[in-house]
This record gives sequence, structure tokens and C-alpha cells, in this order.
Amino acid sequence: MALKTTNQKGWLFVIPVVILVAFNAVIPLMTVVNYSVQETFGNNLFFWQGIGWFEQVLNSERFQSSLGRQITFTSIILLIEIPLGIAIALAMPRKGAGVSVCLVLMALPLLIPWNVVGSMWTIFALPEIGLLGKGLNALGFDYNFTRQPLSAWFTVILMDVWHWTSLVVLLAYAGLVSIPDAYYQAAKIDGAGRWAIFRFIQLPKMKRVLTIAILLRFMDSFMIYTEPFVLTGGGPGNTTTFLSIDLVKTALGQFDLGPAAAMSLIYFLIVLAVSWVFYTLMMKDEVE
Repeated sequence: MALKTTNQKGWLFVIPVVILVAFNAVIPLMTVVNYSVQETFGNNLFFWQGIGWFEQVLNSERFQSSLGRQITFTSIILLIEIPLGIAIALAMPRKGAGVSVCLVLMALPLLIPWNVVGSMWTIFALPEIGLLGKGLNALGFDYNFTRQPLSAWFTVILMDVWHWTSLVVLLAYAGLVSIPDAYYQAAKIDGAGRWAIFRFIQLPKMKRVLTIAILLRFMDSFMIYTEPFVLTGGGPGNTTTFLSIDLVKTALGQFDLGPAAAMSLIYFLIVLAVSWVFYTLMMKDEVE
């Protein structure tokens, strides 16, 4: 009786991926971990610091303020973009030439690079020449995002809503068009209204894509950097200095590598923990 042999040569195709992941993720992560537990004075001289940097960051009022601003921004973004994206997706046509037009229009903001978005909105919102800034001032509003904290927050939120609501729209629309017509026909026979159809048919069938949309928007908005940095530079004062901007200032502006490494690991763990908790809660009732 011949023994069955297993061909292990397929693992050779995995080696390039492992090397690439190690180079792009594991090695930089280990470097950050190394800096987070040591103090350096240059010339590659390191001294053991332990968890000192983590304690310093967590007890820092600066970190707590940045984290508070970040949580506030992300919460506002999710509360606006998710319902708005669903509403736009529901209003889009399901058949005809209008489908292609709507999909292209929705995809356009997503194609614009982040730094270009910040530059565009900087010009658009300038109180002297910008269409938004000059228009709001002409209507009687006292608007100047370079000097007024409330105006800066309004502009940053409006910019993000314009840039990223399309992602929610496209995902929600994909979930809607995947619903079989039989569900709508059965609802029509039962005399279900528009709200009942949305609540009991459309929303449950969009659960998976909405989970993806919320996770993506949470992670993107919680790690946002380029757009607000180009638009406001974190100002006026520290009004729009979110966690990512504060991290870059600590690492590159002040060159405090130990605290910056500790902050980046805390940052990473916060995003990972919240994403895991949210995904677990959203998918706990799913039947395999």
C-alpha cells in the first residue's frame, strides 16, 4: 500500500507575501515597540524606560485633550455620514441610465487625494475670497475658520462629510440592489408602508455592508490627518489638533521618540479595541 505524500511546494508562493508583510508591518511595529520602552540620547545609546512613557502619555492633559477632540470628531462624523449615506442610497435609482450617472458622481470625491481635498477646501472656505466663507459672511454669519474655533470645526466636519459620505452611499447602495424583488413583492401584498419596508427588509439586508461602512469610517475618521492639517494646521490654537496631528508634532516637531512611540501604540490599541468590540456587537446575532 503506497503512502500518501503531501506536496508542500505551495508554501513557496506564500513566502514573498510573508516577507512583504514583515517588511511593511512587523519590522516597523517592533521598532516602535523598542522606542516606546527606551530612552535615547542620540548616537544609538538607549536606556531602559519600561512603561514610563506610557504612564506619561496617559496622564498627560495634552493627550487627553487630543483624544477627546478625536472622539468628538469621529462621533459627529458617524452620526452625520451613516444616516446621510443611507438616505442618498435609498433615493438613487435602481434601473436606467441614471444609475451610472449617480454612481460616477458619488465616486468622484473618493478619487481626489487627501492633500488636494484640504487645499480645495482651504480656498473654498477663505472668508475673503472663498465661495463658502464669503457666502456665509454675506448672509450675516460671522465666519472665519482661521480664527474662530467653531468655524474651524464646522469647516473640517463639512469637508469630511463631502469627501467620505460617498463611501457610505456606495456600500449602502450595493446592499440595496442585492435585495431580491421577491421581498418587495411580498411586502406589497402585505400592505407594508415605506417605513416598514426599510425597517424590516432593507435595513436588515444592509447590516453587513453597513458594518463595513461604519468600521471603515470609524478607522478613517479616527486616524484623519492630512485634510485637517492642510486646512487648519490643527488650529486655531489647538482646536482641531486631533490625535494624529498631536502624534506627528510629538514625533517630528519635538523629536520625542519615546513618548511618540508610546502614543502611537496606545492609538493603535484604541482603534483595534473599538473596531473589535463594534464588530462583535454587530455580528453576534448573525446566523452562520
